[in-house]
Amino acid sequence: MYRLIVACLVWCLSGTLALAESRLAFVVGNSAYRSVSALENPINDALDISVALEGLGFDVILGSDTSMEEMRTGIRHFAERAETADVVLFYYAGHGFQVSGQNYLVPVDAELTSIADLQDQTVPVTDIMTAMQKSRGIKLVFLDACRDNPFGVGMETLPGVDTGLARVGTAADFMFVYATQPDNVAYDGTGRNSFFTEAVLNHIYTPGQDLAELMVSVRRDVLAATGGRQVPWENSSLTRLFEFDQSPETVSEETMLWQVAASEKDPGLMQLYMERYPQGTHAEDVLAFLDTGTRTRTLGLKDEEAEASRLWHLARRSRMRPLLEYYVETYPDGANAAEARRLLSLIPRAEDSTPGGICERLATHPRDATAANSGVPFSRLRENALTAIQACSAAAAQSPELPHYTALLARATAASGDFDRAIQLYKSASDRGDLRAMVSLAQLYESGTGVPLDPATAQSLYERAAEGGSPDAMINLAVSLFTGAQGTTDAERGVASCAARRVGWPRGVQPRRAGTGRRDRHAGGRAGVFRTGRKGRRTRGLSRLGHPARRGSRRPARPRARGEPPSSGRRGGPGDADQAPDGSDQRMVARHAHGGATAPQDRGVLRQRGGRPARSELHLGPDPLAERWLQRRRARELRQAGAPS
Repeated sequence: MYRLIVACLVWCLSGTLALAESRLAFVVGNSAYRSVSALENPINDALDISVALEGLGFDVILGSDTSMEEMRTGIRHFAERAETADVVLFYYAGHGFQVSGQNYLVPVDAELTSIADLQDQTVPVTDIMTAMQKSRGIKLVFLDACRDNPFGVGMETLPGVDTGLARVGTAADFMFVYATQPDNVAYDGTGRNSFFTEAVLNHIYTPGQDLAELMVSVRRDVLAATGGRQVPWENSSLTRLFEFDQSPETVSEETMLWQVAASEKDPGLMQLYMERYPQGTHAEDVLAFLDTGTRTRTLGLKDEEAEASRLWHLARRSRMRPLLEYYVETYPDGANAAEARRLLSLIPRAEDSTPGGICERLATHPRDATAANSGVPFSRLRENALTAIQACSAAAAQSPELPHYTALLARATAASGDFDRAIQLYKSASDRGDLRAMVSLAQLYESGTGVPLDPATAQSLYERAAEGGSPDAMINLAVSLFTGAQGTTDAERGVASCAARRVGWPRGVQPRRAGTGRRDRHAGGRAGVFRTGRKGRRTRGLSRLGHPARRGSRRPARPRARGEPPSSGRRGGPGDADQAPDGSDQRMVARHAHGGATAPQDRGVLRQRGGRPARSELHLGPDPLAERWLQRRRARELRQAGAPS
C-alpha cells in the first residue's frame, strides 16, 4: 500500500511539473528583402508556426520582416526571458548561408558586398545559441533557411562561402533541426508555406509524439512532396524526451474523423472522409451512410461538450479547413471558436490554391501520401487527367528547379493515354533526381512497356532511387535481387535492401534488435528485419517480413485472393494496383485500403524454417495472419469509437 501511495504521488508530481513547464519561443520570418531576392513564404511560415506554438503553451516573440536592429533587439529580449524558461525554441525562415563552416541569418535590410560585411549585416547563429544557453532546459533551433545564396555570383566566388547551412556542434540539451541536410538547398514551397514548415504544422499537434518521432514524420512528408530532393535533418544532444503536445495518445486522425462524422451524422463530413481517405479503414461504413443515409453502427449517446472538444482537437491537428468551418458553424460560441476563426484566416481556401497545390492534389501517387494529401488512385486521376495536366504543366514551368512536378505531369499524362509523352517526362524528371520518376521508369523498363525491355537499366534506376531514400525502390530492388531479374540472384543484397527500408511496418508491430529479442526503439518500430532465433541466435534473412509474430507456426499458407493476378511484388509504378494502363498492375502487390499506409499482406515474405534461412522464396497475396491482425485492429478501433464490433 505504501509503495502504491508513493507511486501515485510521483505520478501526480510529474504531471504537475509537465503542466507547469515554462515554454518560450522566438520566431522570425523574413520575406521582403530590399537588396536581394524576396521570398514568398517565410513571413507566412513564421506567423503560422507562432500560432501553433501559442496553442501548445509557448509564449511567442514574433518577428516579421525584421531589420538588423530589430533582430538584435529580439535576441536580447529572448535572452533575458530564456533564463526562467524550461523550454526555449528559435524558429527562423528566410535567407541564410554559411561561410567557413559558420552559419549566418540575413535581415531584410542586409547589404553585403564582401566577407567583411558579415559582422554588421548578418546575424551569426552562434548569437542565438548564446542567448539560448541562459536557459537550463531544452533548447530547440529550427532553421528553414537553407535556401540558395541570395547575394549572387560575386559572393559565391569568395573563399569560404558555400551553399546551404553547415552542421553546428552543440552543448548538452540542444537540438538543431534543418529544413534540409547540411550543405544542401531547401525550397521555398509553392503554396502558403515551405515544404518543411507545412510538414511541421501537419504533425506538431500529434498527441504524445516525441520530437524524434515528429521529425521522422516530417522527413517522410518532405521527401514525398519534393520527390526526394529535400531531406530534413537534425543534430541532437538532448538528454531527455520532449513532446510538443503532451496530451495522451489518441486514435489516428482517420479514425477520429470517422468518429466525428458518424456522431454528427453529417453527409458533408462523410464526404470529407472519402476525399481524404478514399481507401480508408472506414470507407465501407461511410459509403453505406452516403448511400442509405443511415449508419451501420451505433456510437452511443452524444455528449455535446465532449463532441465539440473532439471536433476542435481534430480540426486543429489536421488543419482541414472544412472541419474548422464546421466547428465555427456548429459551435459559434464554443470554447475554441475564436482560435478556430484565427486558423481559418491562415489556411487558404481550395479555390485559392496555386498550380502546384492543385497538381499535388490531383496527381500525387498514393504511395507518396503526406499528412495533408492522401494521394490519388489512377482511376480517379483518369477522370481529372486534363485538369491535372494543365495544373502540373503550370507548376513545372513556375518551379523548374523542382523535377517532382514534372514527375506528376508524367503520371497525369500517362492517365490521359499519351504514354510516349509520359515516358519522355519520366526520363526528364528521373535524370534530374526525382525518386518517384525513377521507380516508375524502372517498372516500365522491367515490363518493356513503351521502352525496350531492359532489366539492367531497371535495376540501376532502383539502386539510384533506393540510395535517395525511396522505400518503393528498396523493396523493388530486393525483389529483383531475390528473383534474379538479371539472371543471377543475390539474396544477401536483397536482405540488405529490405533492412534499409525504414517505412511501412504496421502500427504496434516492431522489429527485434539483432541478438537481443527486444524491440528496437531506435528503428521507431519501422526498420530492421532480423529477429532473434532460438537461444539468442540471429536468423539470417527475413522472418515473415512485416507480419505480426505468431507462435507455433513458421509457414503460414499463402493463397492468392480470388481473381487476384500473379504479382512480382513491385511497387510504386505510374499507376496503382489493378489500375495501371501499362500492365504494371500485373507487377504490383494488391494493397490493403489504408490511405497511404502499407498493410501486412502488401509485403513480400521469405519463409523461415526452424530459425535457419530457407531457400529464398517470394510469396505474395493475402496472408491469414495479416487478415486476423487487420480484423483485430478494426475491432479495437470500433471499440474505441464506441461502436459494437
